[in-house]
This record gives sequence, C-alpha cells and structure tokens, in this order.
Amino acid sequence: MFCCWYITAREAFEDPTLERHFKGHKDAVTCADFNPNRKQLASVSVDKSLMIWNLAPKARAFRYVGHQDVVTGVQFSPSGNLVATSSKDRTVRLWTPSMKGESTVFKAHTATVRSVAFSHDGQRLVTASDDKSVKVWSVHRQCFIYSLNQHTNWVRCARFSPDGRLIASCGDDRTVRLWDTSTKHCINCFTDYRESATFVGFNSSGTCIASSGADSTLKIWDLRTNKLIQHYQVHSAGINSFSFHPSNNYLISGSSDSTVKILDLLEGRLIYTLHGHKGAVITVAFSRAGDLFASGGADGQVLMWRTNFDTKSYQDILRQHSRRSSPDPPPHVTDIHPRGPHLHRPQPTAIQVCSVSPNVIYKYVLLSYSRGQTHPLEVLSGHPSSLDSTLRHIVQQLDILTQTVSVLEERLTLTEDKLKECLLNQSQLLKDVLSSEERQRTESEETDGSPVHFT
Repeated sequence: MFCCWYITAREAFEDPTLERHFKGHKDAVTCADFNPNRKQLASVSVDKSLMIWNLAPKARAFRYVGHQDVVTGVQFSPSGNLVATSSKDRTVRLWTPSMKGESTVFKAHTATVRSVAFSHDGQRLVTASDDKSVKVWSVHRQCFIYSLNQHTNWVRCARFSPDGRLIASCGDDRTVRLWDTSTKHCINCFTDYRESATFVGFNSSGTCIASSGADSTLKIWDLRTNKLIQHYQVHSAGINSFSFHPSNNYLISGSSDSTVKILDLLEGRLIYTLHGHKGAVITVAFSRAGDLFASGGADGQVLMWRTNFDTKSYQDILRQHSRRSSPDPPPHVTDIHPRGPHLHRPQPTAIQVCSVSPNVIYKYVLLSYSRGQTHPLEVLSGHPSSLDSTLRHIVQQLDILTQTVSVLEERLTLTEDKLKECLLNQSQLLKDVLSSEERQRTESEETDGSPVHFT
C-alpha cells in the first residue's frame, strides 16, 4: 500500500483515481503505451524487457526479452497487432504480442535509439537516435527507407503527424524540427530552449505540436501560424514525457520532480498534481479513448489512473465559460490568430481579454474550419440563438468536408507511392531483360565458329 498518495486540485473537476499498479520490472520504467483495440498496456524498462499487461482482473502478464541493453521506447501499432520497441543496443524490434513473443530486428542506427513511433496508417515507423538522425522504416517490407539528418546532437524523440505528412523531432541541440515527409526537408525549426528538448508530440487534429524541455518548460505551437501559443512552467525539474488527451482539451506531463501534472488547455492552467512515484516520472500516456492514463518511473512501477476529469463535455465547459461575469479569453489551442504567448506558472495570473467584433469572430470561425480545426470557437454566446444554430450547422458541414478531403489526400498519397514502386519495379525488370538478352548475344557470338567482322 502507498502512504504518500495525495492530489492537489485546482479546479472543480472530479478527481482522477488510481485504478491499478503493476509490478514486474526490475528497474526503471522508460516508456508505456496502451493497446488501441484491446485491454492491454505495454511498458519497457532499463531491465531490457518488454512487458504486456492485460487489464482484465487477474489476467496474466507477458514478459518479452530480446534487446541486449536498456529499452527506451514502446508503441502499439494502430491495429494493436504489433508492438515496436527501441533500445540502447542500437536496434528497433517489431514484436507480435502473442505467447511466442516473436520479433523482427531493424538495424540502421549507429548509436542508442531513443524513441520509436508508428505512423497513423501503421505502414511506417519513425525513430530518433543518438547518432543525430531521424530514420523512417517500412513496416510491411521491414526495412529502412530514409534518414533526416539536420540535428547537430542527440535526437531524443520523433513523431508522425496524424495525416503522416509531417514529422516532428527534438533533441539535445535544443531545437524542435518539423519535417516534410514528401520532400524530406526540414520546413521549420523552433529554437527557444535553454537546455535539451526532451519530448515532442502532435495533438490529435495535427494543428499543434507540444514540446518539453530539461529546463522544466512545456510549450505548445500552432502549426498554422508557426507561433508559440502556450507556455507552461509548472514542474520544478525536467519534463521527460507528456501526452495529449484525445479531445485536445487536456495534457498530462511527467517530470524528474516525481510528479504527474494535468493541464487544462482550454483554461490554460494547471488543474491537478499527482504524487506517488518514488523518484522521477519518466513516461506518461493516455489511452486512445482518454478514459485512462498510465505513468511509469524510476521506482520500476507502472501506475494506471482513471481520468474522470473529462466527464464534462466540451460544450458544457464553453457554456459555463460564457456565463461567467468576467470570462477568460477563448481557448488558445483553437484560436486561429493567437495572442502573444502566456507564461503559465503554478500561481494563476491575470489574463487580458481582447474584445473582437461579431463580424470578425464570424469570419474567424469559418476560416478556422476551412483549415481543419477540431472545435468550434464558441464565443458567440451573446448573439441570437438562430445565428448560433446556423453557424454551428455550417461548422459541422465544413468539418465533414475537411475530414473527407483529408481522407482523399491520404489515399492519393498512398496511390502515388504505389505507382512509384511499380515504375521502379518495371524499370528494374526492363534492365534485367536487356541484361539477359545482352548476355545471350555474347554467349552466341562466343560459340559461333565464324569470325566476327567489325565495320
């Protein structure tokens, strides 16, 4: 039993609760991830093992051994049928989470591999390494595809965007880089860190990335405007990991200060601090549904929590927000033209409210949805309900169109890749045929007794 559990609440939400704790690792837990389709949780450790925990009561856990050094990263594939791990032994392994525990080894890095992640279609892997490179791999062909090489120091983390068109990476060169997967070029570089950038990730809509640092800061960037829109400094030591809630409304972070912090991104402030790990919290992760989250740390434990604080819908939160006598500004993460960055410290500070005319708000709502925004900017509560209803209907239709276009673009990209592969195969086949004909012609000339004349 734990005698040191306590929760500091900053908001009138229902408190998160500790559901279970898993003991089995013999050393620090370095990474954890939930299975998207089954009740399973994967964790890896300094003890060189991968553990698959079944969440059903009294269900058996599985330990997989194969790596020769510390296992640094783990992630389930989107289908849940595969598990990828990265290690200090310079390899990546692709496991089938079954009784046999078979795995395939990927080798191309020349130093410690710090992280591994699947693309959202499950076709590719992206890895980050101390060899200063980010590498992309084919899951189907089980081979290395290409490398991204502009980091000047160890790369700590790399992740695909939800549509697979971008990769975000960060590392000890104090930069966060954004890469275009079609051109393989670095299209943006954020350099605001005083120390190493430790972790990076996209929100579920792909409109924002967050990055954390050894300097204990966490920053959120809007990729549509390339501006810093939120800046938190709520931990007293370096942040090792974070995870967006699927709704994009919350974010959890784990730190070397032994705490897990829960941030409300709509309100722009800290709402919970969870104490319990003895030593650094190295990894945190939400489940795909957001109802659970896990934390793992230097104490070798994996703790599983029930979220609870997301029970209120986004619409309910906005309605409460509009009824306040002095409401805060609209949520930063969904604001199409963000104000200057706000530094959020443990003590809440006053935030200025910018007044915007109704016509401008109406234009921004339409513009934001034409760019694929997830949540409506519900700042029209003071206007007639008919206009509210009309705008909501327009926004829903635009959202559907945006999703449809996104699916079509993804399919076109896959088709283009397949066509390129076919053309390459045909070219190689033609070369083989010509080479074969040339060889046959040469052999025929060598066996012919008549002299060969050259003109």
